[in-house]
Amino acid sequence: MEQKYLYKFRTGLILLAFGLLVSWAPCVSAQPASPDMPVKRGMYGDEVAKLQNKLKEYGYYPEHVDGRFGANTLGAVLQFQLDSGLEADGIVGLSTWEALKSFRGASSTSRGRTDTRKTQVLLNMAKQYLGVPYVWAGRSPGGFDCSGYIFYLFDKMGYNLPRMADGQFEVGIPVGRSSLQPGDLVFFSTYEPGPSHVGIYLGSDQFIHASSGAGRVTVTPMSNPYHRDRYIGARRIIK
Repeated sequence: MEQKYLYKFRTGLILLAFGLLVSWAPCVSAQPASPDMPVKRGMYGDEVAKLQNKLKEYGYYPEHVDGRFGANTLGAVLQFQLDSGLEADGIVGLSTWEALKSFRGASSTSRGRTDTRKTQVLLNMAKQYLGVPYVWAGRSPGGFDCSGYIFYLFDKMGYNLPRMADGQFEVGIPVGRSSLQPGDLVFFSTYEPGPSHVGIYLGSDQFIHASSGAGRVTVTPMSNPYHRDRYIGARRIIK
């Protein structure tokens, strides 16, 4: 979102056209869950309800048990996996089911590592989409714009962020430039005043973002003159 647009919001017809453009991209399709297969996002049925009840019992899932594996369930699973010392992939396979059966609460040690491990999950996932093309209004692996990329990644992590960069700038904890940590959202004023471009800080003066200038998801130095001069602040979502 680094180019000058005529309007911030396009007509519904244009949005529909872009939606059709990326509609070929892989998406999560609903399918019934069964006891003999891993349970993951997009599934529904008794196995998902069983999972939600278990997570609710341990305080990870405060929502209504509806038997549908959506963003809230994904977030609860990721947090449980982190606290249990499991690979945080959001997929409930044999090891996660076994941990759910024998869980006795997270230790203080595992709780202390949660932020770092959850951030690493985010960064690993973000890097999987390097090279995905920039598409205005895109928010799927078929094409991202800058805030759509952030929206997609954090949604996969179970966070419900606003869709646009200026809305994302209003959530989380403000972070000073000298206090940036990997996983923080970094914001820039580009095609209009205020937060109009966003990326994720990787550490070592690098951030990853969907760049209209590069035409793809890419990694850029924070010290790059264009972005250095337009940097306006950061927010920490993963606390």
